[in-house]
Amino acid sequence: MNRFRIALVAAGAATLAACSYEKNATQDITAPITGANVKFFNFGVNAPGLNFFVNDAKVTAISSTSCSPPPTTPNPACNSTGVESATGTAAGAVANGGLYNVVPSGSVTLAGKIATTTDNGLAVATTSTSLENGKFYTFFTSGIYDATSKKVDAFVLEDVLPQFDFANAYVRFVNASSNAAASTVFAKNQTTGAEAAVGGAVAYKAGGTFVSLAPGLYDLNLRVGSESTNLVTLTGASFAAGRVYTVTLRGDMTVTSTTAATRPVLQSNTTR
Repeated sequence: MNRFRIALVAAGAATLAACSYEKNATQDITAPITGANVKFFNFGVNAPGLNFFVNDAKVTAISSTSCSPPPTTPNPACNSTGVESATGTAAGAVANGGLYNVVPSGSVTLAGKIATTTDNGLAVATTSTSLENGKFYTFFTSGIYDATSKKVDAFVLEDVLPQFDFANAYVRFVNASSNAAASTVFAKNQTTGAEAAVGGAVAYKAGGTFVSLAPGLYDLNLRVGSESTNLVTLTGASFAAGRVYTVTLRGDMTVTSTTAATRPVLQSNTTR
């Protein structure tokens, strides 16, 4: 009996060794992760909640962790794939907590599709583009959502990130408002009172380069041309040393009310 057990142990060890050898022969855990890096913003005015896709693969689905505990009978999906939220990425929000998604490089189709039960999976924004391996990009839905055609504008920008600089912050301006003229954002340091342009004038569906700013609190003002009137203002934007930020204009420039969902807004998000 003892010899039989010893034989079994020896056989098992040999089997495990063989399996380990085969796995080691086919896996290379030192290989770099390949693909392009993309983050997704839903900046269309009155746009529905969206899930974002690269070709046919959903990359920003949100799963719910609010499955009911016993004695309530749980949704079977709670024990397997999870329960997907029916809200997706809301208008004015960034998907996946602002993190980049690693996606296949090459020619791809990026799309925002309705996440709600009504019209679930309907593409409201689609853009075909070419993504290069190792580079960084941002996909924006933009402009004003057309509830009749169920479409909204979209565009992709390459994020040409600056070298790491732990003494300064870097900021760029992106224009995602379809009825805004080419505009410039000016950053006024709350401590020193010094004001500097965040790059030059930026037209709709475009973005400026990242420019260096001293870390601190800033009031951001949007102006057109040589005009001194501030069309949109964001107060108390915090820019930390070593970080990179994107300030985006979104909203409808014809709206003069304080309705946050539709009025023009300058929004600051961390890029890196």
